[in-house]
Amino acid sequence: MPTDTLRIALFSREQSDRISRVRDEIERALSAHADVLLCRPALTPESDADSVAADLLIVLGGDGAILHASRFLGRRQIPILGINLGRLGFLADLQPEDFRQNVAAICRREFQVVDHLMIECVHRHSDGTEQCHLALNELAVVAGASLRMIEIDLFIDGSKVARFGGDGLIVSTPIGSTAHNLSAGGPVLRQTLDAIVVTPICPHTLTNRPLVDSADCELLLSFPSLSAGVTAVIDGQVHSPVSPGDEIVIRRAPVCFQLARLRDHSYYRTLHRKLGWGGQPRPETE
Repeated sequence: MPTDTLRIALFSREQSDRISRVRDEIERALSAHADVLLCRPALTPESDADSVAADLLIVLGGDGAILHASRFLGRRQIPILGINLGRLGFLADLQPEDFRQNVAAICRREFQVVDHLMIECVHRHSDGTEQCHLALNELAVVAGASLRMIEIDLFIDGSKVARFGGDGLIVSTPIGSTAHNLSAGGPVLRQTLDAIVVTPICPHTLTNRPLVDSADCELLLSFPSLSAGVTAVIDGQVHSPVSPGDEIVIRRAPVCFQLARLRDHSYYRTLHRKLGWGGQPRPETE
């Protein structure tokens, strides 16, 4: 392992009193062992990512803050360690008290970094323009303000799979399987699986069920008919209106999300705790 001083960047999407207080405490604790850089909360995707000359990005907040940070890093992903100041926190599952007990170990690089699948979503508009977004959790096409059933044709590697009619469709990564996908009745995937899951939202045809396939597949969504208000939502944070004649291509991204975990982390222990598999899930507070 490298012996040089660890360069750590701190990122917080929100600036509440609680987050500011914890950030200041963490900065003081880290400064004794590492070089610390504070990131501005309003950094824009990719344009400022080169300025983060760090070996590790510590994100303060919940999973939404980690999604925001991964999108900000764009194609320049570095390891992210999440400290949970939100609610459930599947990605940001390290509590502040756990961090305090492991500051020195983290600065000695005693953590694991695991690569996770990200997907690239290319929205091809009917006028020939394109928008490309990285997603860590999912792309969801939702009826939204249309208040009507929408139809979506799914093609995988050029072969037509199905026409889904209902409230929408979710294409999720394993990381995102415990997010919108789970709420829509999709399966929980182990985070390190090299797979994607397609889950219909309230399908009109009861035989439409979630589909799991290889992450090496290329998916194409087309729309036989649309009403105004249909929207493609990336990671719950980016909204792109869908118009007649549009197509959306989903494929493996050229980069991976790099998640740092302490060495005693257990994915199934996290599921047991966060999903309330031993009872009812309860929000965790400091």
